[in-house]
Amino acid sequence: MFSIFRRLFTINSSRNLTDGDPMKKFLIVGLGNIGPKYANTRHNIGFKILDFLAEKEELTFESKKLGDVTVYKLKGRTFILLKPSTFMNLSGKAIRYWLEKEKIPLENLLVVTDDLNLDFGAFRIKTKGSDGGHNGLKDTQLVLNTTKYNRFRFGIGDTFSQGKQVDYVLSEWIEEEQKLLPEKLERAIEAIKSFGLAGITNTMNSFNGK
Repeated sequence: MFSIFRRLFTINSSRNLTDGDPMKKFLIVGLGNIGPKYANTRHNIGFKILDFLAEKEELTFESKKLGDVTVYKLKGRTFILLKPSTFMNLSGKAIRYWLEKEKIPLENLLVVTDDLNLDFGAFRIKTKGSDGGHNGLKDTQLVLNTTKYNRFRFGIGDTFSQGKQVDYVLSEWIEEEQKLLPEKLERAIEAIKSFGLAGITNTMNSFNGK
């Protein structure tokens, strides 16, 4: 009897969140660190963008293996939104797991993260590149064994003194940034939707540097 229940549980837990054409499924990963003390920090902008999208579309994240996950459907496309629970430096493990579980092709992955080298609120969407010193991207590159995956960098600026980089990225937004953030978040979720509906090239042309 126990073996039957165990088998049923295993089958149920291995089911995909969604069915359908894998080419119309997209994995959108917001990078960040779990826990309330990190919630409003610059380094957690990936989580914040996905939370903003979920709130706008009345979606609810559920705790699943290696992360919090929800599903957003738009015009025949399925967006699986993932906030890894592995902490930033081990993000690649969660990304690989959900790519494989949902049978999503690598070209339909978009990793959303912060970038010190961009002014606050600036976007840089690319199909490949280095990790730029970002530990979340570094681990993703290591686990996926490639630098050729789509990434969406959201600028957080670099207004910190020498030796204070870690303190800066793990600090909260200043008042002026807080006021401007909702408009930037709105633009960010439009870029995510464009990625699934219009493709990466059109999205880069429409949103980069704007």
